[in-house]
Amino acid sequence: FRERCAQCSEVNWGLTDAGGFYCRSCHNVIERTREVVSADFSCNARVRTIGRGTKRHRKDGGCEWYVCEGFQLVLREQAEALAALGVSPQLKDEVLVRFWRCYLQKSKQAYCIRPAEAAAQESAGCESSTDVDSDPGTPSLLQLLSESEGDLQSEVSFASSTTRLSGSTACSGSVDASMYLRDSSGHKLRMTMPMTLSFCYMALLWLREPITLSDLLRFVVEGHIPYLNVLQHFPERMQLSGLDLKIFCVESWPAYEEVHDKMLQLAAFLELPRFPEVTPSCFLHPDMLCIRYLMEANLPDELHSWTCLLVQKLGLGAADALTLLPAGEATSRVMHDLLAAALIVVVLKLLFLLDDHYEWMLSDLAEERNKSNTEAQMLSPGEPCFELKKWYQVVSSALDVEQKRQDEERAKCQWRSQKPLSCSGRRRSRLLRRRETAVSLQRQFGKLSGREPPAATQPPAHGHTAATFQLQWSQDSPAGSCFHGHSLQAALASCSPPRPTNPHYWLCTAKLCSRRLCGRQAHYRGVDFPHSYRFVLRLFSFLLRVEPSCIHEQVCLLEHKLFHRRLTRKPRASRGPRK
Repeated sequence: FRERCAQCSEVNWGLTDAGGFYCRSCHNVIERTREVVSADFSCNARVRTIGRGTKRHRKDGGCEWYVCEGFQLVLREQAEALAALGVSPQLKDEVLVRFWRCYLQKSKQAYCIRPAEAAAQESAGCESSTDVDSDPGTPSLLQLLSESEGDLQSEVSFASSTTRLSGSTACSGSVDASMYLRDSSGHKLRMTMPMTLSFCYMALLWLREPITLSDLLRFVVEGHIPYLNVLQHFPERMQLSGLDLKIFCVESWPAYEEVHDKMLQLAAFLELPRFPEVTPSCFLHPDMLCIRYLMEANLPDELHSWTCLLVQKLGLGAADALTLLPAGEATSRVMHDLLAAALIVVVLKLLFLLDDHYEWMLSDLAEERNKSNTEAQMLSPGEPCFELKKWYQVVSSALDVEQKRQDEERAKCQWRSQKPLSCSGRRRSRLLRRRETAVSLQRQFGKLSGREPPAATQPPAHGHTAATFQLQWSQDSPAGSCFHGHSLQAALASCSPPRPTNPHYWLCTAKLCSRRLCGRQAHYRGVDFPHSYRFVLRLFSFLLRVEPSCIHEQVCLLEHKLFHRRLTRKPRASRGPRK
């Protein structure tokens, strides 16, 4: 077969175990199959074999399936949820499907030639399996899940490309769960539930969608993206039990650093090229993200000009500093949302010092100016001086309310699956009746206690940035609670260009640690830092759903870039006595 590929125009075809053609360069799968000439029937008779894979039915009505098929189903559900939120359809139909196919090939689960020992184990496993009925002429399970769709379909027989050990046993519903858990080889990344989010974030980053990693994890916690009770999306024919629950059931929320690190490992494992550049017009650029976080933190708009100056001075606005290059190490730790939050924190330290003394003195000075300007009517009502003390009181009360609501929602979270797992029909009906009784009792006790039933979470509207805000402030808010239009006159000297009146600056750490040895380049203990600094970290850690130590580490990295000359300056040697 010498025709050129429609995607990449290359002639580099490979054959799947089912007899189909796929491009080794771009992993594009076509409908053409291998034409086999057979002399068993008649001379010059051509037999066209269409490889559809094998589907084995179990006596309990279920169907054989593999762990990679389960993760493929999870990725499809997550991609559809992102599309419902307004993400470009290319994420599911073009980007994510290619990443997944490349992963299957690199991990030798599909689009590859099976090793000889795998075929031997497969034949031995087929002979020992007696609980299933083979039907080689029927399509595989994943093709039945979405026959009309070409996305996230490997279109190969996983049953023939995966080592078959002992079939579907009583300890698991899938075929290869035990082998999957035992396989801990270092040459390939083993798929996990957090890695599904790494795939989604890698696709979002490739398309430069206006969704950061912190937004993605927040959508997961709020239930907009399937992750917690993902078992309810599995069809009835894919029965889960035993070891499958250890693979697909999660009992903790995904961590920011874990998902980000897995994304970097995946990009390097797949040998991806340089990602599309993050330009100043891109939403992931620090200048754009700083506008968003300043609005959400209820800080003055004038701070944005200072964050832009800091980005320009440190060289963080260049495409090379913000674009992911899987083969390089310089930009491997770029976290766009954490970087924007750290820039705002550094600017606040430059202007207000945040040492529990200087910022309150500036706040008293701003309060006196506002009173004198109001009496003299010298300043327009829309440009009062920014009072940090008043801002702290307003934002702290709103933050406490939202933090309490978030803690209550997490406490009410049900980690157990809503869907009954693999069991007999009589036991399933019994479990469903018990669950209905429990839900009814919870509803009745809620009415007696006066609690309103929780409203269903509405997905954020796409195209409206304010819809993704957790703390919203506007000019229509109660008087004195919105600080967007306030000026920084109390913190700036009356000169051109304006400079901060603060002549001092304190570093969070004098020396950075080695990430390989300590795991972090800067460590955070709340009791070692002023209360104002801790509150600012707490605010942005709530907005980004990360630990304060993550933002603190980014702040330390920025400070060492900003004051690199002073930190590396060698002390002058003392002169000896003259002769």
